[in-house]
Amino acid sequence: MALLIDPARWPAHGTVFSHLISDSSLQELHSFARAQGISERAFDRDHYDVPAHLCPQLIDAGAQPVSGSELTRRLHASGLRVPLKERPEKIRKGLLVRWGTLAPGAEQLGEDILDRWQEPHRAYHNSAHLLEMLGHATYLAGNDKLPRAALLAIWLHDVIYEGKPGADEEASATYARHQLARHQVAGEGEIEAVACLIEATAAHQPPQAQEVLQRAGISQEHWKIFFDADLAILAAKTARYRRYTTGVRQEYSRVSDDDFRQGRAQVLQELLERPSIFTTRLGRSTWEARARENIAAELKELTYSGRPCELSGESKAPERRQDLK
Repeated sequence: MALLIDPARWPAHGTVFSHLISDSSLQELHSFARAQGISERAFDRDHYDVPAHLCPQLIDAGAQPVSGSELTRRLHASGLRVPLKERPEKIRKGLLVRWGTLAPGAEQLGEDILDRWQEPHRAYHNSAHLLEMLGHATYLAGNDKLPRAALLAIWLHDVIYEGKPGADEEASATYARHQLARHQVAGEGEIEAVACLIEATAAHQPPQAQEVLQRAGISQEHWKIFFDADLAILAAKTARYRRYTTGVRQEYSRVSDDDFRQGRAQVLQELLERPSIFTTRLGRSTWEARARENIAAELKELTYSGRPCELSGESKAPERRQDLK
């Protein structure tokens, strides 16, 4: 575990800046930065930008000076490096193009939707998750074109996210009903199907209103694709899975480490006890084994070291529910 700083070479605001990182823990990085009086505004997803005049102070306080290439290598190796495709501000333009294709003439609504997905308190449930879910759903659908209602549900399933299980899904479904109608994006039946899918993500159980879905062209296979695409992060490669668990922990920063470990472990154990995590045949063959490996490894860490708990706070344990996925 080390704090690293590279030479001050990046010009901005009349000076040059260094990058300050931790090669193991964002908690360590944030604690160090606070102790040195560095503003949270200087944090950029996986590092702090610090002006040259602060570098001697930070080195004296324990930051290890390294070359820029060494810092980059260590950050990548840690799994904490956030690539461009996971940075909401970098993927916004492409997502707006996709929204324009899905909902022509509703550009204003698309902007509002992405503004919500890019809210600063979202560390995992942001537009990077949206983009990944769209990609996973397309992969699972193969040559079958997903119904428009299913795609709209993907766009809106976490449009409201405050880390309040159940209430978030209800609020997102309400937003979908009101805004899709207001902007004339879809008809009443299609809108109700969108809301039905969103509400079903609260427990990831089969939707109740099957007839509503069927009238909107959504088959059982389609809603299974919707669920599996949402859970595909569980089968991510090691570095991405680490960023995901770190992001979820940040979103529950109000919860104490012990309570978070207890709640998260319960969710993971319940996933492992399922006959299968994924409901589609392709999802099971592609992701099941890897997801179980990731979950088992995280559960071991939670049980024996508490490593994934990146932030601490004081509150009750998080509710049992898939949003700690």
